Amino acid sequence: MSSVVVIGGGVAGLTTAYRLLQGDPELSVTVLEAADRPGGRLTSLEIADLEIDAGPDSFVARKPWAVELCHELGLRLAEPGASGAYIWTDSGLVPLPPTALGIPADVGALIRWPALSRVGRFGALSDLVRKARPQDNDEALGALLRRRVGDEATDRLVAPLLGGLFAGDVDELGVRSTFPELAAWERTFGSLIRAARAASKAASGAGPIFVKPVAGVHALPRSLVAAIGDLRVRTSTGATEVVRDGEAFVVRTADGDLGADGVVVATPSFAAADLLRDTVPDAARHLDQIRYVSTAVVALVYGEGTADALPDATGFVVPKECAPMTAATFLSRKWPDPAFGDRAVVRCFVGAAGTEDVLDAADEDIVDAVARHLAALLPLPERADASTVVRWPRSMPQYGVGHLDRVSAIEAALPSGIFVVGNAYRGVGIADTVRAATEVAERVRTHVAGTVRTEKVR
Repeated sequence: MSSVVVIGGGVAGLTTAYRLLQGDPELSVTVLEAADRPGGRLTSLEIADLEIDAGPDSFVARKPWAVELCHELGLRLAEPGASGAYIWTDSGLVPLPPTALGIPADVGALIRWPALSRVGRFGALSDLVRKARPQDNDEALGALLRRRVGDEATDRLVAPLLGGLFAGDVDELGVRSTFPELAAWERTFGSLIRAARAASKAASGAGPIFVKPVAGVHALPRSLVAAIGDLRVRTSTGATEVVRDGEAFVVRTADGDLGADGVVVATPSFAAADLLRDTVPDAARHLDQIRYVSTAVVALVYGEGTADALPDATGFVVPKECAPMTAATFLSRKWPDPAFGDRAVVRCFVGAAGTEDVLDAADEDIVDAVARHLAALLPLPERADASTVVRWPRSMPQYGVGHLDRVSAIEAALPSGIFVVGNAYRGVGIADTVRAATEVAERVRTHVAGTVRTEKVR
């Protein structure tokens, strides 16, 4: 019987294992997870009498892969209970104008938008008349945005939205690995604003942008483990090295060695580098070059009677270094639940490229800072009834300029039979990770089938 070892029990590893078993239920598949539970950041926290997501609280609905996986697993999906969002300004929260990929999609709304100065609006509108200068090579996302819509619109509007998705700095992120659509928009339309307007019209009536399992995103890995089988998922069992054994491999762990015809490394790239350093040094060298930043989630539950203090919106984003948080989700508005009662429930996000020093503070100081800032914006008490901080060290990979070339170099350096998958490579979101895991599972099946045929010929 052919065997595959999947190292890493986050959504990438679990989805890969699930897809492998779908294709061949008789295949020997073992998932190794160093932590005492699978799921990675797709887990929950308990606060007051609530269980809420401690990591991502939704995934993109218009990328079908995570939605399809949830349907296969029998997970019912929920749509947001609110729409629209705000941006933090010195004078308070301002509703975001209509956008597509963060780019203004309505010229009239942009002209009236109070979060930009007259100079800033003129700079953004210049996109409509500036000559297109598409780049042959990858460039920084910020370089493209500043060239098209100017510095002020980039910093006050687009960067908080797009950079926030990566907890990154738009001046360091690469266009082709983050939002290649923007480069295509410049080539095709000669204007990001015209392209955003067309994209918004095309998406009209397409349904919600984000969805989640009714029970929360943390239900996805739990359902995957149930479908894979508990006995195939070994927690508290970290791999220490992957070595060759002829045409096969051995995965070393503290509990003993596991032989494998194929190995899928579904860990963060820095952990993958450590596992492969002696066996595939060229791949490890490229893996080491993917940088990560640390983040944290601050959950706040306010007392009864506070629910109406939150606007009827999903939350707000914050321009860089304007507040201790990078964004906040009005959880009790975005995902209403009878369990919330008449309480306001908010999740704030702290830490990102350039602001990781916020995480050096003690939990109570972080909670105090975000709660005071919220109270200055909204009619909320200065202290929540319950609060907690969940830290995610080195959790967000940074897709720098040339990132996809680096990923290609990693994949080219790997020997046949070793595969990498996860949010470090071709998409940080859950939907993209599910897509990548599905593709890797197919490649693993092809490899294993070839190995079996070779053995039979011999």
